[in-house]
Amino acid sequence: MIKIIDRYIIKTFFGPFLFIFSVLFFIFIVNIVWIQLGQFMGKGLTYWEIIKLLFYFGVSVISLVMPLTILLSSIMTFGEFGERYELAALKAAGVSLTRVMAPLFVVSVILSVILFLFQNNIMPDFQRKAKNMMYNIAQTRPALNFTEGQFIDQIPGYLVKFDKISGENGENLEGVYIHRKANSYQDQQSIRAEKGKLMPSPENRNYLRLVLFNGYVFEENIYGKGFIERHKQPDQAIKFDTLVSHFDISEIINKAIEEERITDDYRFQTYGQLSKSLVETRKSNTKTFEYINNDLMSQVNPYLNSSEKVLNISIERMPVKPAEPEPDSLTKEKKLEQLYGAYSKIETLKTTIQNREAEINPAIKNFSRMAMYQQRIIAYSVTCIIFFLIGASLGSIIRKGGLGLPVVIAIVIFIVFYVLNLSMENLAWDGTLNPFLAAWLPNIILTPFGIWMTYKALTDSQLFDAERYKALIKPITQRFSRKKEHQRYQ
Repeated sequence: MIKIIDRYIIKTFFGPFLFIFSVLFFIFIVNIVWIQLGQFMGKGLTYWEIIKLLFYFGVSVISLVMPLTILLSSIMTFGEFGERYELAALKAAGVSLTRVMAPLFVVSVILSVILFLFQNNIMPDFQRKAKNMMYNIAQTRPALNFTEGQFIDQIPGYLVKFDKISGENGENLEGVYIHRKANSYQDQQSIRAEKGKLMPSPENRNYLRLVLFNGYVFEENIYGKGFIERHKQPDQAIKFDTLVSHFDISEIINKAIEEERITDDYRFQTYGQLSKSLVETRKSNTKTFEYINNDLMSQVNPYLNSSEKVLNISIERMPVKPAEPEPDSLTKEKKLEQLYGAYSKIETLKTTIQNREAEINPAIKNFSRMAMYQQRIIAYSVTCIIFFLIGASLGSIIRKGGLGLPVVIAIVIFIVFYVLNLSMENLAWDGTLNPFLAAWLPNIILTPFGIWMTYKALTDSQLFDAERYKALIKPITQRFSRKKEHQRYQ
């Protein structure tokens, strides 16, 4: 049964916890909005659709918001206990700091389990919804890829520019300019119109229907004609009231499907599913690497075999007694030709190896991403417990509540953790560090610090006492001050 003191400690903890969690979640969401908002605003999406899409993407930040919230809340909670002398009163009543930390430690463990369940079971669904929503936008709103006042080559074979885009789905256009891509030997065509209407074709979703109003078609028919005939060819300008064009956008849709990978993405999987995917990916990468290795060896072996034959022939024909050196039978031009041939073969092999590296690196990066994503499902949950130990210990040592010094210390610790995370991630993606170790290394580095801080808190260490550090350097400062005082009376 929970005692009164436990209820009081937990209640004091959850006050700042809920406030800090809301603030941090909002800050992280604003960061995502700052990065992503320019891609959606003014291009036919409603505000509700933008908010929903950003929320789907923003839910993933909870894995970082939760540990930081626990760190800040624990520092502020124990800082307030120390500032109000409640810790001193509990210790005087015979209640140890370990007993005070126990209920919140249990709460931190429960929160870490909740975070694991959230990352493992709920977050994949949000990731899937976000990707599917992006796919639907690519299918039903092709105008999303267009920007006002800029030439865009999203439509294959054409350059387009729209001075103004309006309408709920970005279907109303003003100041339309379309230029067909062609080289100097092909027929040229440009279209200029005052207004237009852009919409998916009702017959086939792979085609985009563009209806233009009040404009001109400029054409130059120069295909198969000589230079003189081109100069004689008159420019053709055809005025129209209404012109309907259909553009094939199947390439855009297929590219969007391929990039988003809406049906097969490791972020849609749970921890157990990721384990199976990692085994399959490892097998696939092994086959790929073996094929690349055999291919490179097949290209190198002919040169090795030929060099061995030349070496064997020279050894067999070597006379027992040293013979007089034969005159050089090769001309200088022939030697240069052979050297150039050898150099060309070496450069070809170097280029081949570089191309093969371009195939190997994405495979390593993809496997590392998958492995780190899987391990972080557990690693971030463990980070919550480590941050609680650090935060509770720091709060009981500094004995300052509120949003001043505790916030500064918590931010510094979180920045160190975040930098370690990014550094380990980059090393894993490059293949320098094992991705399984890279996911856990920030926790491994911070765990001794958390244990040391807990020990200092339990032993009532004055870790942040400025007077203590002044006393340590006082003999040094006194030495210089006495010398100056002595010089003053000389």
